[in-house]
Amino acid sequence: MILVTGANGHLGHHVVEQLIAKKQKFVAGVRDPSKAQALAASGAELRWLDYNKPESIDAALEGVDKVLLISGNEFGKRVDQHTAVINAAKKAGVKLLVYTSGPNAADSSMHLMQEHKGTEKVLVNSGVPYTILRNGWYIENYTRQLDSALKLGAIFGAANDGKVSLAPRSDFAAAAVEVLTGSGHENKIYTLGGESMTLTELAAKFSKWAGKPIAYTNLPEADFKGALVKAGLPDAFAGVFADVDAHLAKGELHVTTGELEKLIGRKPVSVDSFLSTLPKS
Repeated sequence: MILVTGANGHLGHHVVEQLIAKKQKFVAGVRDPSKAQALAASGAELRWLDYNKPESIDAALEGVDKVLLISGNEFGKRVDQHTAVINAAKKAGVKLLVYTSGPNAADSSMHLMQEHKGTEKVLVNSGVPYTILRNGWYIENYTRQLDSALKLGAIFGAANDGKVSLAPRSDFAAAAVEVLTGSGHENKIYTLGGESMTLTELAAKFSKWAGKPIAYTNLPEADFKGALVKAGLPDAFAGVFADVDAHLAKGELHVTTGELEKLIGRKPVSVDSFLSTLPKS
């Protein structure tokens, strides 16, 4: 029996769909079951699991052999939340805990990676058999900006000529499903990434897809943060995303391991192929 935490999130949905397709027995851990009726309608068994409520974690783990711990989204709380799941998994005798981390998590000074670093340390020292999936950047992190890019004729960042390795969430979900349903993945760390390109090259792909010019405009990190705040992001989040680009410029999101392809048994979906599936407004 597999437990998928955060099953009602973007990545979790993909994992659930693929487990159902494989006819794999699993339960879907969700913070609010009343908001996960689409999952229930798909045939998933829902279990209440709130990272902030230890009693929900213990109950959700009943009868579970393997856990996919999808990292939470409450910045500043995540190490404590993830630790609660790891400790409960140890108490329950879980045979494998798979954690979704990020590239270079153990060594990076990127703000976004610090809680991944802390979680990885707790997990490795816990004694629970583990697999760490250091997921690269999702294509969707950029395609969600397409409406703005079309209106402005540009995407903005502070990445200079740094390369980012992109794959859709569905491919990272496929890697997680392979680890959860396969064998020989205990106590291993995989660094996963797809097609690599600069943001200038990404903008060119957006242009080709849209049939109109879309450029990449590079800004100093502080100016990019200011632009994000002006666009409506809270100051703290704007700082996190500007910091991501500053580290992207240093190559920290450029993944060359080929481990995503090895795990899923095919090349990751390309940016052009992913774009071709999107509707044009």
